[in-house]
Amino acid sequence: MCRIGAIKSKNYIHPSMALQLMQSQQKGHDNSGFAMVMQDLGGIFENYKHMPTLSMACTDEGLNLAENILHEAGFRRVIQWAPETSPSDDLDIIAMPNYVFQTFSYPKSYKYASPEEKEELLLDMRLKMRAALEPGDQGYVYSFWPDVVTLKEIGDPRDIGTFFNLWEADEHFTAKVITAQCRQNTNYDIVRYAAHPFFLQGYTGLANGENTFYQKNKEMQIKLHHGYIGFESDSQCFLYTLHYVHRQLKWPLHYFKHVITPLPFDELKEREDAEQLLAIRQSLANLEINGPNTIIGVLPDNTLFTCCDAKKLRPVVLGRTDDTVVISSEVCGINDILPERDWSTDIYPNERELVVINDRLEVERWKQ
Repeated sequence: MCRIGAIKSKNYIHPSMALQLMQSQQKGHDNSGFAMVMQDLGGIFENYKHMPTLSMACTDEGLNLAENILHEAGFRRVIQWAPETSPSDDLDIIAMPNYVFQTFSYPKSYKYASPEEKEELLLDMRLKMRAALEPGDQGYVYSFWPDVVTLKEIGDPRDIGTFFNLWEADEHFTAKVITAQCRQNTNYDIVRYAAHPFFLQGYTGLANGENTFYQKNKEMQIKLHHGYIGFESDSQCFLYTLHYVHRQLKWPLHYFKHVITPLPFDELKEREDAEQLLAIRQSLANLEINGPNTIIGVLPDNTLFTCCDAKKLRPVVLGRTDDTVVISSEVCGINDILPERDWSTDIYPNERELVVINDRLEVERWKQ
């Protein structure tokens, strides 16, 4: 099984907190990898929130390819951060030669471009770099987006944290939202792209479980948007549906739940919005999901949410203090990093609700 977690705080937090959250759940995963997406960045990236940051792991040749593509398009590097690593033969990690976190200014031709035009540019550039690096396994481009850093690695999460010196907190590498998973994609081939969380144009998605409607999801999604590619994991479909419903169709977030786990027809027809929900069920039937899963998602405005499959076959719990909210597959993870919280206020989401956390850390439970 996978183990997933998310931390959202009013203060900047270090990835060591996410590692500690996941370490507590070690018996529930197989130590095959660790990945995280950090959003609303602090530290060295705090003053560059409006500029895109490239997150990738690559060979020397892959780095040259990616940088040449960006420079030819008119991007100029503003800052870069290379994590200090501690290689050792004793560590269980399949490391890449380079880990790149570089922030760029936009091309001059985009000085007066709309936000939508910039968003499409960043997606196209990421896809172009990914395609250029795939031959010869030259590298992996995880994200190219403002105020976002992504790290994915294969190996034991404890050793990955040691390799990147992430167990000791510092003020240089922080964020207010961190999502993480401890487990590679062991249902399929081990590929770095397959590790959750997945990221696309400001949207982050990760899941614990499986999607038995993967094939029909995939067949529909590849026709909906040119950014829906890869499909290295069945859980990737959750992100693409979130992106499609919320960004492309511009529907409110609660309709995402109605798309992936629609109400039974006998319940649906009793609703005031029955006509709308029936239309959704008919037109987006191939985006419905099935199987045991719990989903955690982040929107471009850093809204955090979680929801479950229609039968609640995978666990999830939410705990909070005045300045921090944590979502986790197991309560033991929250116990370790928020021991001082009021445990009686913990929330165990049910199968027919969406639990949403805004920037004021207000927790809302939206009944389907």
